[in-house]
Amino acid sequence: MDNALGDFLRARRELITPAEAGLPAGHGIRRVPGLRREEVAMLAGISVEYYLRLEQGRDRNPSAQVVHALAGVLHLDAEGTAYLMSLTGPRTRRRPGPGDERVPAGLVLLLQTLNVPALVFNKYSDVLAANHLARALSPEMKPGTNRLRALFTEQAARDYRDDWEQYTATAVAHLRAQIGTETHDERLHALIGELSLTSERFRRLWARHDVRTAREVTFRIRHPQAGPMELLVEKFQVAGPRQLEVLLLHAAPGTPTADALALLATLGAPK
Repeated sequence: MDNALGDFLRARRELITPAEAGLPAGHGIRRVPGLRREEVAMLAGISVEYYLRLEQGRDRNPSAQVVHALAGVLHLDAEGTAYLMSLTGPRTRRRPGPGDERVPAGLVLLLQTLNVPALVFNKYSDVLAANHLARALSPEMKPGTNRLRALFTEQAARDYRDDWEQYTATAVAHLRAQIGTETHDERLHALIGELSLTSERFRRLWARHDVRTAREVTFRIRHPQAGPMELLVEKFQVAGPRQLEVLLLHAAPGTPTADALALLATLGAPK
């Protein structure tokens, strides 16, 4: 049985140490990492039996007061608290979106006219279209590539990024924030299952249940020909039911990154 609420509560309490929760150091060896169930219950002001029912999925409808109390104990920020709230109450099943993910022709034409790296991707991180500058910039931006799969399984994508550890953590937290309670999307399940099997890094990050919408402002890479680059990031949602996004990367005029982009424009120009 799906127990997203219980899984989230268990994962988050295991990340909070007694010291972080303001508890005195206990005696003896703790059998579990983080807080015990009874400690969470005590700090949240609820009974141990009630908290146990929540974590085991036998009660999925805590009051808003209880949710906010638990969020405080688990040190959740506003987005994490909203996510916890979304896991309570009735769950809705959503079917995957339309299979037709062709990028509108006008948008494809727009990408080709831009003088900055630009690409279109879907909620699964599949790159559906990209201009020549994006393809020249990074191997993860080639149409037909899944950016998450490349990030976690391809050495070339890892070598490109100085901040790979931080970036992967952000990417997984963003994925969970995007999914929200949409846990019945078979395509998402397949991608998550594949990455859990092929990448230990992804598996450990996914088990943390971090929830954080990525708000990238810079994109840092080491390009083998153009050298270190620090690009500014802009994202735009495409109107329509297919949940497509446009990613643009640019640099301030006169900076080393702007010069590197000019070099890439000649290296990656269509023949």
